[in-house]
Amino acid sequence: MAAAPDVSVVVPVLDEEATVEPLFQGIVASLDGAGIPGEVIFVDDGSTDATFERLARLHEADPRLRVLSFDRNYGQHPAMHAGISRARGRIVVTMDGDLQNSPSDIPHLV
Repeated sequence: MAAAPDVSVVVPVLDEEATVEPLFQGIVASLDGAGIPGEVIFVDDGSTDATFERLARLHEADPRLRVLSFDRNYGQHPAMHAGISRARGRIVVTMDGDLQNSPSDIPHLV
């Protein structure tokens, strides 16, 4: 088993098919640029668009991405709790899935 990451980034999403890829790429670039070993956990809170499919494709290309998927919409707080409870990093950073938060802020938070 691989060593636990230093940072877990938890992102609840709902119908964010257009933003998950650029957000994931931005998070990974920010972590890699700062030399921070990390994982990214997206929690799909019952999306009805192609959010889960896009996340699954991204996971296939990069195992640092973990995806949780709810069968229906439970709300942001339960989705956030699910991601945090599965985080393996010693530091957890939470972000919105709609690109409101800049991934470049992660190293400053850490």
